[in-house]
Amino acid sequence: MDKLITFAVPCYNSASYMEKCVNSLLKAGEDAQIILVDDGSTKDDTAKICDDFASRYPSIITAIHQPNGGHGQAVNTGIKNAVGKYFKVVDSDDWADEQALEKFINTLKNLNEDVDAFFMNYVYEYTANNTTRVISYKGKMPENRVFAFDEMKPLEVGKFVAMHAVVYRTQFIRDCELVLPEHTFYVDNIFIYKPLPLAKKLYYLNVDFYRYFIGREDQSVNEQIIMKRIDQHIKVTKILFDLHDLDKIKTQSKKLYKYMFDFMHVMMLINSIYLIKLGDKESYQKRLDLWQEYKLKQPTAYKKSKRKFSGMVASKNKFVCWLCKTIYVVVRKIFKFN
Repeated sequence: MDKLITFAVPCYNSASYMEKCVNSLLKAGEDAQIILVDDGSTKDDTAKICDDFASRYPSIITAIHQPNGGHGQAVNTGIKNAVGKYFKVVDSDDWADEQALEKFINTLKNLNEDVDAFFMNYVYEYTANNTTRVISYKGKMPENRVFAFDEMKPLEVGKFVAMHAVVYRTQFIRDCELVLPEHTFYVDNIFIYKPLPLAKKLYYLNVDFYRYFIGREDQSVNEQIIMKRIDQHIKVTKILFDLHDLDKIKTQSKKLYKYMFDFMHVMMLINSIYLIKLGDKESYQKRLDLWQEYKLKQPTAYKKSKRKFSGMVASKNKFVCWLCKTIYVVVRKIFKFN
């Protein structure tokens, strides 16, 4: 049973909100396969809701129950069981815009050639004050045609490609041997960083497709949660060190190198700022150790990071660390992340 698109929906104790997500994806009809991956839910009716959806829409929805393995393992399960030509992850607390979904499906049907990565805009939905913020690639990516990475304009830090923005060709990510670590948060960074440099044919559709819910206190992007899980963020960053030789990428494409370096540099910034905010001796040492491993694994990128103004986060000086923390607070208010 081949499909045009597979939507993988990792579900973990998602009963109170997952139906909105699934119902939005059902608008794609028989062109879609929706895989609901129940990742060992025990606290609510997530498993039952998955099975109910699968029984009501047997030609569209597949329910898979597995022991808890974390978001990454749920994505792995989706990739393994996907029958769609293209593959998209939609978290169970997020949803798809109906009109954008229709345009997306029609565009996939009318592509003249296969693409490796397909991009659309995404929207932060802030429930606390009922506001939104659109992350759009208009003017940065060529529209409505196949293009290569070198045809893109540089992306600002706040507009890096996120899991919310990308759809991969299923066989492409299988060929990339994309496997995410179990029981680890922040693996969406690996989902982007590993395949993207290998994607040769790209496509951008200028629609606000993905609605990204911001508002739950237990969300992994919540500042306090990141600080509690900083070891997992560090773990993911160290995995990124080993995925690509940035010096080699630089010889192939300067634009791609700049993007990959900026991505890595921002990961180092995030880790360093939160370790500074934690403020204890253990966090201080973790920060120094992380920069030392960065130097060992990606020496050229390390030197470039250290030369940048933002490279101050690697400093041992207490005043400089205080200054970095203060700058972060201001920037956070301006750009409304976390």
